[in-house]
Amino acid sequence: MPDPSPSPQTVLEDIFGYAAFRGHQKSIIEATLAGHDSLVIMPTGGGKSLCYQIPAILREGTGLVVSPLIALMQDQVTALRELGIAAAFLNSSQSPDERREVMARLRRGELQLLYVAPERLVTEHTRSLLREIPLSVIAIDEAHCVSQWGHDFRSDYLGLGDLGALFPGVPRMAVTATATDKTRAEIVDRLELNEPGLFVAKFDRPNISYAVQVKTDARGQLLKFLQAHRNAAGIVYCLSRKKTESIAGWLCSQGFEALPYHAGLTADVRSENQRRFITGDGVIIVATIAFGMGIDKPDVRFVAHLDLPKSIESYYQETGRAGRDGEPADAWMVYGLQDVVRLRQMLEESQANDEYKRYEGFKLDALLGWCEVTGCRRRPLLAYFGDSQDEDCGNCDGCLTPARTWDGAEAAQKFLSTVYRSGQRFGAAHLVDVLLGKETDKVLQHGHDQLSVFGIGKDLPSTTWRSVARQLVVAGHVRADAARFGALVLTETSRGVLRGETPLLFRKDPKKSVVAAKKSATERVVADEDLGLWEALRACRQALANEHNVPPYVIFHDKTLQEMMEYRPQTSAEMLGISGIGQTKLDRYGERFLAVLGEYCQATDCLPGPA
Repeated sequence: MPDPSPSPQTVLEDIFGYAAFRGHQKSIIEATLAGHDSLVIMPTGGGKSLCYQIPAILREGTGLVVSPLIALMQDQVTALRELGIAAAFLNSSQSPDERREVMARLRRGELQLLYVAPERLVTEHTRSLLREIPLSVIAIDEAHCVSQWGHDFRSDYLGLGDLGALFPGVPRMAVTATATDKTRAEIVDRLELNEPGLFVAKFDRPNISYAVQVKTDARGQLLKFLQAHRNAAGIVYCLSRKKTESIAGWLCSQGFEALPYHAGLTADVRSENQRRFITGDGVIIVATIAFGMGIDKPDVRFVAHLDLPKSIESYYQETGRAGRDGEPADAWMVYGLQDVVRLRQMLEESQANDEYKRYEGFKLDALLGWCEVTGCRRRPLLAYFGDSQDEDCGNCDGCLTPARTWDGAEAAQKFLSTVYRSGQRFGAAHLVDVLLGKETDKVLQHGHDQLSVFGIGKDLPSTTWRSVARQLVVAGHVRADAARFGALVLTETSRGVLRGETPLLFRKDPKKSVVAAKKSATERVVADEDLGLWEALRACRQALANEHNVPPYVIFHDKTLQEMMEYRPQTSAEMLGISGIGQTKLDRYGERFLAVLGEYCQATDCLPGPA
C-alpha cells in the first residue's frame, strides 16, 4: 500500500499501474474528494470505476458501490483483491456464513469498498448496518436504470433517492455509459443529487468499427462476418430465447465454441455459460439482452446483432461491450422489415401508457433512420447523444463502402397505391407479390389479381421492392399496424408521396454483402516473428489465472502483454514502466513474466527492448 497520505496520482501509479488519468477522471476524483455529488456519463471502457475506487481508497471509511448485477460485483471485487485492495460484496450468491463474515469485516473497518445490489440497499437491515460505519463515497453504477424513460429501467433504483438524507456529508456519484438529456435530468431528480457536477466524456469509441447490412441470409451473413474472428471472444444478440439456442447450436456445428444465454435458462446454466465466456479465450455468447450489463471482459472483439435492438441507446450500450481494452473491435448488425414489424407489435401490445409508447416509438424511428444513413455512421451516432465529430471517421461501412442512392419517387407511388388498393390489411411480402403479378393462393383468394396495380412492379426485382417497403417504413410514409397483425397502412405523409410532392432518394442495397477483408485482432497487433513470445506470455497469464481462480484479464490485459512483448523488460524496475503493472501486481506476477521474457530472449538470441 502507498504512504499514509497519498495523492490520487500516487494511487493511480502504485496500485493500478497507470501513468496518467484519462479525460475527466482527475476532475471527478477531485470533486468527490472535496465532498461534492456528481453525475458521470462515460462510455464503456472509459475508466468509470477508477472515479469512485480511488476516492474510496483515499477518503476515511468504506466506499459503497450500488451495482445491479451479481456478475459485475464479483468481477470488480475479484480484480480489486488482485490489486491488494480490501473489497467485498453482499448478494444472494453468498451463504449466510459468508454474508456474516463480510458484515463483521465491515464493522471492524477492514473494507475499503463494499458492493451491494439496489434491492438489498433499500432494506432496513442493510441501512442499519451501514449507519454503524463511516462511508467514504456512495457510487451508483448503471444509474440510467433509475430512469423510466431509459432502456434498462429497474424499479429498485427508485428507492435510492433518500441516500443523501440517510448519509449526510457523504459524496454521491451517479455513473452510466449512456444517457440522453431527458435521462440525465431524471437521474439527478430521482436520486436527489445535491447540485452535482456534470462530467460528460466523449461518446466516441474510435476502436469500434460499425457496419449494418440488410438481412438477406442472416446465418450466411453472420458466418461470413465471423471468418475474420476465428478464436476471438464475441457476443451475438438475438431477439428471442429460441433463436439464441438455435444459433448457438448452429455455430458449434460450424466449428465455433458458442453458448446460449437468456432468462429462460436455469440460474446454474446461465452462471456456467457466463463463467466460460469470461474465463475462456475465443468463446462466443449468443444472447438476448438479458446478457451483458456489467460484463467487464476487456477483450471482446465483436458484438453482432442478428435482430434490431429497440433504440440507439440499447445499441450503443450493447456494442460498447466490444473492445473495452481499446484494441480494434467490430459492431456488426443485420436487420430487415420483419424486425421493425415485430418491435412495433411488441411495443403496441405492451401494458405501458401511451406517452411511454410514443417515446419508445420515437427512439425506434431514430435507430431505423440511423440504419439507413448513406454516409458516415459515427457522426449521426454521436450526434444522437449530443456529441459531435467534424470529419468522417473512416472506420465504418458508410465510409469504407459508401452507399449509392436512386430516385425512388415512382416506385414509392406504386407501392403506396398497392397498400391502399388492397385495403391496408396486408404485410410487405403479399404486397410485393401483387406488384410482381404473382398468382399466389393468397393473391387469388382475395381477388388481388384483378387490381389495377397487379403486376405494375415487374420492372424491379423482389429484393428491391422489399427494400422500398423497408425504407418507406423508416421514412414514416407507411407504418406497421399491430392491431392488423403487422399490416402496412398509410400515414399522413403518404399523400405527399402519392401526389409527387415529396422527393425520395432510396439507398441502393448492394447485390452482395460487402465485408472488408480484416485480419484478426491478434494479427493486427502481433508480428509473425513475435507470435512465439506472444503465446508464451499468454500461457503464463493463463497459468496464473488458473492458480488464482480468476479470469486471465484480471492478471493482465492484452495491452499489457503487448507492451511486454514490445519493450521486453528484464528487471523489476523496467517492468513497472509497463502500463497496467503497479507494485502489487509486480510483487505477485513480475518474477514469472520476467522469467518468460528472459528464456525467450536467451532461446532466440534476441535483445531486450523494442524489437
